[in-house]
Amino acid sequence: MNKELLKQVIVSNDEYIHKYIKFIVKREGILLPKSLSKVFIFYGARRSGKTFILFDLFKKYADNSIYLDFEDDRLQDFNLDDFGKLKEILFELKPELIGKKLLFFLDEVQNVKAWEKFCRRAVERENINIFVSGSSSKIMPYEIHTELRGRAWSTEVLPFSFREYLCSKKIDIDDNNIFYGTNKPFLKNHFLEYLNWGGFPETSLVKSEFEKRKLLKEYISAMFFRDLVERYKITNIQLLETLINKLFSSFSTKLSLTSFYKQYKGKFPLSKDLLFKYYKHILESMLVFEVNKFAESTYKRTRNPYKIYLIDTGLCKRLTSKDTGRQLENVIYLELRRRGYEIFYFEEGKECDFIASKGSKFSPFQITYELNKNNTKRETEGLIEACKWFHLKNGTIITYNEEKDIRIDGIDINIVPAWKWLVKRKNIHHE
Repeated sequence: MNKELLKQVIVSNDEYIHKYIKFIVKREGILLPKSLSKVFIFYGARRSGKTFILFDLFKKYADNSIYLDFEDDRLQDFNLDDFGKLKEILFELKPELIGKKLLFFLDEVQNVKAWEKFCRRAVERENINIFVSGSSSKIMPYEIHTELRGRAWSTEVLPFSFREYLCSKKIDIDDNNIFYGTNKPFLKNHFLEYLNWGGFPETSLVKSEFEKRKLLKEYISAMFFRDLVERYKITNIQLLETLINKLFSSFSTKLSLTSFYKQYKGKFPLSKDLLFKYYKHILESMLVFEVNKFAESTYKRTRNPYKIYLIDTGLCKRLTSKDTGRQLENVIYLELRRRGYEIFYFEEGKECDFIASKGSKFSPFQITYELNKNNTKRETEGLIEACKWFHLKNGTIITYNEEKDIRIDGIDINIVPAWKWLVKRKNIHHE
């Protein structure tokens, strides 16, 4: 690439970020150890807010930084050799930085072939800290090239948590009065909106339902064509569409691909191998997550159906008005994931929605939109059985609005509203 064009792109990016990016929601759970020489990687589904994390860091360290977005059409000819020009350009723009620590923020870096080679050399020999982001599965931890094995610090970026969503509305989440008085119905209304429309940053910031619906429709289209059809060169479009529709309407429920295969094998060209291959691609694109049944062995876990959760409740295809409980379950799954838990479902006669695990510590959670005379026995029995299985004395039921503590069969059960639980639990990854 022409050096002057690169310089122009760098300067224009600097001006744009400082002039037009005024309000950035601080993302929680972003841990960047300063003492490590690593390539810091932010990965996740598109539109989850990775770029604004880079903007936030760039504004903090603007004096000795460069920001580049490799989806910029001006950088379409950028290749591995051009990385070497960036340091020269920064020294030409700011000669006072010669000999000092530099920071490069590289957005959608997977668009540059062999980018890992430069990043390794930069952090090991060039006194440069590298921060990269991407929506491609190519930069997820299990796909990282051998060049960066042991040299990368990867952070998953999900759409806004409810706390971050409230911050986007400029609500003080640390105000002790947020749960009381006139604040309480205000907070609950925000939670219902979050439950229905999800936490994609852009949809959180627009006001009308028309705009939210239009944005989500555009996201689904981009994810379908760019993240799946184009990336994986998918040819059986009918199978992919049918599978995605099934997944997006089966959120928070068990799914069997074998049953899916039996249902559709006579309706259009379909092989079992292709079905499982496409499903794997959808997982890699982080549109969907799967949760296995808790079992002592990996073999037993994989022999049971898994439960499906979506990257964001805004993408849910709700078929009936009763699906609000499933939306709530999806929201709680995502929050447990943000907080660094390994998550399973429990089923040994009775069912418990989540067993959240950190090391040797297990925490059972039951999720129901409301507790009433028809479901209280079922919900509490599933939680109690899980507690006894893990030799625990307490468990949690998360609802929309109920709040009380009860004791059944020697087990203390904390029943808590989701909107309160989501806001109060601050220490993400360190509970």
